[in-house]
Amino acid sequence: MTEAGKAALEAARKYESGIVSFLREMIAIPAESGREGERCERVRREYVRLGFDEVSYDRLGNVVARIGTGPLKILMDGHIDCVGVGDPQAWEHDPFKGKLEDGKVWGRGAVDELPAIACMAYGATILRERGVPPGVTLYLTASVMEEDCDGYCLLHLIEKEGVRPHVVILGEPTDLNVYRGHRGRLEATISTRGKSAHGAHCDLGINALYKMAPIIADIEALHRRLPSDDFLGKGSVVVSFIECTSPSLNAVPDSARIYLDRRLTRGESVESAMRELRSLPHLGDAEVELLAYDEISWRGERARQEKYYPTWTLPEGHPLVEDVVRAVQAVLGNPPKISRWSFSTNGVASMGRLGIPTVGFAPGLEELAHTTREWVATEDLVRATAVYSLIPESLVRHKDELIAAFATKDGD
Repeated sequence: MTEAGKAALEAARKYESGIVSFLREMIAIPAESGREGERCERVRREYVRLGFDEVSYDRLGNVVARIGTGPLKILMDGHIDCVGVGDPQAWEHDPFKGKLEDGKVWGRGAVDELPAIACMAYGATILRERGVPPGVTLYLTASVMEEDCDGYCLLHLIEKEGVRPHVVILGEPTDLNVYRGHRGRLEATISTRGKSAHGAHCDLGINALYKMAPIIADIEALHRRLPSDDFLGKGSVVVSFIECTSPSLNAVPDSARIYLDRRLTRGESVESAMRELRSLPHLGDAEVELLAYDEISWRGERARQEKYYPTWTLPEGHPLVEDVVRAVQAVLGNPPKISRWSFSTNGVASMGRLGIPTVGFAPGLEELAHTTREWVATEDLVRATAVYSLIPESLVRHKDELIAAFATKDGD
């Protein structure tokens, strides 16, 4: 731990009660994708109370705050929406109470990823108290609709609202390690058509579910032969949902559809993945379709894109990785693990589509996301806050290089 790290940790500890209270209050407000308005307003009020230079909503409904006016633009993003809770009786603690017990905060979003929003806000506050480096502009976003369509919120912010960062730090859970990529993904369907008949005369019909059965076996076989990458892991495909239409429970189904979750490792693309699906041995006359996202945000803005989310990695030797590692080590005393997520993040937009250097750092265990046992340690909230306060200062040493790289890419 460096002297700067000790000072940052001491400053963060003074704000521990505020960080924990802010997190618990966010958890207490349900906010699934497209219905985040009340929670966004709670975040907006906190940003205003903390005295940031500028606080606003963009047209999609992302909450955006800014401090500093320097040429190096840093974006710290945490998504504000969460998945649903499922059966409330399956939870040991009320998912919307934000229970504080034994040094842990529990509830839906306690990992994925409300802690980052709270810690980034107070990290920026500590940075502001020390003095924002003159070369830096820091943006904070509490972004919307990520659970429904990861990355769209950042695409909107960057392409339609004009916030064009040189680097992005994501708040998806990393257990205080530094992550530099993940597999891509797509969502697709396969549909079969049959011919309905009375169940008593089933041989007169063509059962769409029976036509689907060998296709499902083909999907299982495809999964086993998909390629693997030493860093990102194996490509995968799974049948995640099945539906059919039938005139009644005693009739032959006349249509069936399966939904596929396809994870893309290095070297795979949306084109190659769709070709594989359209080449399944028993596909026959079944139809394969890449799904599309088309929803309205809580602010009334329409969000549309294909449900394809690119694979991305940032080289381990990139200045952004080095500088975030440096900030983490200054606070924790030991170098963090450099790794990757298993799931997908907003990095599919910032790095995957736009090529903006992106890493992740946040408290929380990835494997607790979307479970009924989401919790985060309060001590990790404090440590993450200290790290966030140091990241902009760490990045300043590569300011000219990061700006020049962005200018070259933008010019191309």
